Amino acid sequence: MHILLVEDNREVAEMIFEYLEAENVVLDYAATGTQGLELGLSRSFDCIVLDVMLPGLDGVSVCQQLREAGNNTPIIMLTARDTSQDMLLGLNNGADDYIVKPFELELLLARIQAVVRRSSGAGFKKVLEVGALSIELSTRRVTRSGVELTLNPSCYSILKLLMESYPNITQRHQIEQALWQDELPEQDVLRKHIYQLRSKVDKPFDNEIIVTAPKLGYKLVSDNDK
Repeated sequence: MHILLVEDNREVAEMIFEYLEAENVVLDYAATGTQGLELGLSRSFDCIVLDVMLPGLDGVSVCQQLREAGNNTPIIMLTARDTSQDMLLGLNNGADDYIVKPFELELLLARIQAVVRRSSGAGFKKVLEVGALSIELSTRRVTRSGVELTLNPSCYSILKLLMESYPNITQRHQIEQALWQDELPEQDVLRKHIYQLRSKVDKPFDNEIIVTAPKLGYKLVSDNDK
């Protein structure tokens, strides 16, 4: 596994390097947001671990520019600010996960492994379709009514689960298990991922097709069902 670490705190970076290299992880390193963006655009990585507060270019801007350039590498944001607003800002700009400092290195590795698994998962069917919504599994191309939708790996994984379960409800714990295995985040990150998914799949269109099943989970309602 090849990881890009973008972190300006040398002490934190050294601890992460020491731990992950012992787990046979190959790392590249950038100490500024500008360097991180250049590396992220010029090389292929399995995951990018990206601090929010960086010199040159902040982490959220780096994440946003990577996504705008079509880079779908899973991104985990690191921050010392434990607020829903900060978390939502990162997720809405393309991050897949969010870890608040200080954190256990074992947790960081588990989160890395989880987002890498999600981004590389594949199904047996070539195409999933629910009404005007479709996923081409071989290319991970998502469209609704012919409009291509750009989703980060977490949102893609959630949508794939919802489409595979259609017309049934996908239980909340099923989604959490698929995203994080047994290493669930302390905050309600899933709700923020759903918000971000709806902004891509529902907001630009006339009909909402992602429906909340109170206390249970989420389901899709086809355009043709309405």
